[in-house]
Amino acid sequence: MNAAIYSFKIKSLEGGELDFAQFKGKLLLLVNTASQCGFTPQYEGLEKLHREYQGKGLVVLGFPCNQFGGQEPGDAEQIGAFCQKNYGVSFQLTEKVDVNGPGAHPIFAYLTKALPGLLGTQAIKWNFTKFLIDTEGNPVRRYGSAETPEKIGRDIQALLV
Repeated sequence: MNAAIYSFKIKSLEGGELDFAQFKGKLLLLVNTASQCGFTPQYEGLEKLHREYQGKGLVVLGFPCNQFGGQEPGDAEQIGAFCQKNYGVSFQLTEKVDVNGPGAHPIFAYLTKALPGLLGTQAIKWNFTKFLIDTEGNPVRRYGSAETPEKIGRDIQALLV
């Protein structure tokens, strides 16, 4: 088991601490999100995955990020209200984070090294890049922004069997 993922902690959007140790044995889908992006409608598909598979062991976590075109300018309250009002988001969102550069949250430094993108680049290219972590804590797949949550459903089903 690769326990590295379980060593991370981050604040939730509401301000409490999220300790990744609580997710041991769960399938994780980690997504950098934004409220004013062309991919923002993916919140709907992410919520659908959350509702369909949470009882089978999936945890969806959204990480609001303002690094791409300033598309997540709001504060925690505004982000939460937008996601709830427009997409009925009930999966966990974290505090706003950076996913690239020297200020990147350590979990994204870890994920981008473990699962490099196209041509081996580590940097995240845009909002709604997704990382799938298996129930043993191993990063297994990175999905680009254009890969919809619906397409990821097949991989989730396969890993939850």
